[in-house]
Amino acid sequence: MDLGEFEVYRIDSYGYDETPKTIAPKSRNFIVFKPRNAIEVSKILKFANERKIPVFVRGGGTGLSAGAVPTLDGILISTERMKEIEIDVRNRLAICEAGVTLDELTKAAEKHGLSFPPKPGAENATVGGIIATNAGGVRAMKFGVIRNYVLGLEVVLPDGRIMKFGGKTIKNSAGYPLLQLFIGSEGTLGVITKAIIRLLPQLRDMSMLAIPFRNIEDAMEYSIETCRKLTPLGLEYMEKRAVEIGESVSGKRWVSKEGEAHILSIFEHKWEAEESAEIAYSCNAIDVFLASPKEQRDLLDIRSKIYLGIKNRIIEILDICVPPASILEYLRKSDEIARKYGIDVITYGHVGDGNLHQHPLIFEGWERVYWNFRREIMRLAVEMDGTISGEHGIGEIKRDELAELFPEQYGIMRKIKEIFDPNGILNPGKIFK
Repeated sequence: MDLGEFEVYRIDSYGYDETPKTIAPKSRNFIVFKPRNAIEVSKILKFANERKIPVFVRGGGTGLSAGAVPTLDGILISTERMKEIEIDVRNRLAICEAGVTLDELTKAAEKHGLSFPPKPGAENATVGGIIATNAGGVRAMKFGVIRNYVLGLEVVLPDGRIMKFGGKTIKNSAGYPLLQLFIGSEGTLGVITKAIIRLLPQLRDMSMLAIPFRNIEDAMEYSIETCRKLTPLGLEYMEKRAVEIGESVSGKRWVSKEGEAHILSIFEHKWEAEESAEIAYSCNAIDVFLASPKEQRDLLDIRSKIYLGIKNRIIEILDICVPPASILEYLRKSDEIARKYGIDVITYGHVGDGNLHQHPLIFEGWERVYWNFRREIMRLAVEMDGTISGEHGIGEIKRDELAELFPEQYGIMRKIKEIFDPNGILNPGKIFK
């Protein structure tokens, strides 16, 4: 292969993602390739594999687990030029390349009265990235996660082979579902270059409630009862400090200054919101606010700006997921662990599906105690039949805990990695040491 046929870059900003700087690994020397299609990706990988050169893959750089950080000298493939998208209206599908952003996919689908239901937080995240991490988001409890919408993939393997898995059908019982191996694989098995994605009819209207509670016990009881009787699009929990941070960054005002625990409830139908309001009052809600369309946008903006307002003050963002009915128990026990180590934690998250985002704040000398705190928190989640990452992935910063807490599964995953990537060139250091 003649490297001269490609434009090669050295772009320092590609050496990091959204992982907090306190915990993010440092990038090494790397050159950036920006291929335009699977054929060009194939040439790059074949060249690298023959010479055992590490290859890292980057989408929108929105990851929170250092999954795209090039931590060894090598090559970084950016999918930003891979932008082709086709909407198959009659089959209700999107066929798009890996560099298409979530925002571009959403707008393309909406032009045809269709929608891509999952709502991962970053609109500039790419299709390849959200598939590689099996991203979730606000609507996961009703519509599922990315895995539920990927019907087919085009993947380039480390040796340069271009493979297709799945197709345009929802049903497929033809052998092992190899497609599923690549969803959530974080670029360690192959480079995703194209996806066939299932779409749904566009949502016509949404109803949204903002509900303040005096304490977290009442808020969690409301969440459990609402999910028992209804199926919301999403239930978002925010402690009071998180709301205040979102307000300060967005410039918008929350509906109530009262309450220590706040729930943002999102429904597809107004009757669901009305019934949920009755549940809220039965769970001692201070009040229930039905948001107008403009207020809905403001409330979601406040929610989306929390991380932006806090990211320079935190050690990292923990991505624990536990059974929804166990959230209150988990929060009580994790608070005890935090107090033991003198760590202040700000929490919000998707309580409808049990996925919490906990933000331990930086303090002097945190390095001496934080890792023990983190290990106890993750072990607690696993002991409660949960997991150490609900949607952000393992990347480089959670691989030790994955190996420690899921040793048998980790061993199987490593064997799968060796089958697809025997030279270990793809995203080295991610998921595996």
